[in-house]
Amino acid sequence: MKRFCHRRKLSHRHSISTLESVQTVLVIEDEADITDLVAFNLERVGCRVLKAYDGQVGLELALKERPDIIVLDLMLPTLNGLGVLKGLRRDARTQQIPVILLTARAQTEDRIAGLAAGADDYVTKPFSPKELVLRVQAVLKRMQISSGSTDFTVGSFRFDKNSLKFYIDSEPVELTATEFKLLLFLCERVNHPQQRNDMLRSVWGYSDDVISRTLDTHMKRLRQKLGSHADKVETIRGVGYRFVNPAP
Repeated sequence: MKRFCHRRKLSHRHSISTLESVQTVLVIEDEADITDLVAFNLERVGCRVLKAYDGQVGLELALKERPDIIVLDLMLPTLNGLGVLKGLRRDARTQQIPVILLTARAQTEDRIAGLAAGADDYVTKPFSPKELVLRVQAVLKRMQISSGSTDFTVGSFRFDKNSLKFYIDSEPVELTATEFKLLLFLCERVNHPQQRNDMLRSVWGYSDDVISRTLDTHMKRLRQKLGSHADKVETIRGVGYRFVNPAP
């Protein structure tokens, strides 16, 4: 079911209304009361909300509509949340859509599994609707096109910030939005070690112990995709990471 919301002028400094256009949020949650609560709060700040109460239906709706962001429960009928997430990340149409997991499975292992599978954030039940809205806003804002040039090149790496496409020697390499942001953050600060907390705040919007632990998982997967260029991303023990590009 599609529901459209009216634009509203809000005084809250974190409002999504500061974004350039109406953002579409797909909520995949099998509990109708929770779905309606999430939709109500997102619509209040100017979002267009789509709903799905089943994992397979939600995945198909995501592929068809390609929303700006997805709020996803883990425990779903037909296809569970991790299955939906893996399906999203396998398809080029939805590979870069950010996903926030919303679930009662609050164990650290579950959170790490979700983040490692490609989720961008994680909110546990019971939850504060205000917090969830702020998390959605934070993810959407960091997905916005950066001001200034939308093309950045360092060595054999080229980033298209407009489309979130990444190339090595003009050959495209498929990265998730999170992987793109992580690598771009390092490459824009070439040869300078970057602290973990700075990377977390830049990419996720805040520092969190669980995300800090999964940062290493993201970096491991990123190195695998870089292939023979993986050694350009160095681990600085006790600090964080560094992209190394020797001067020509």
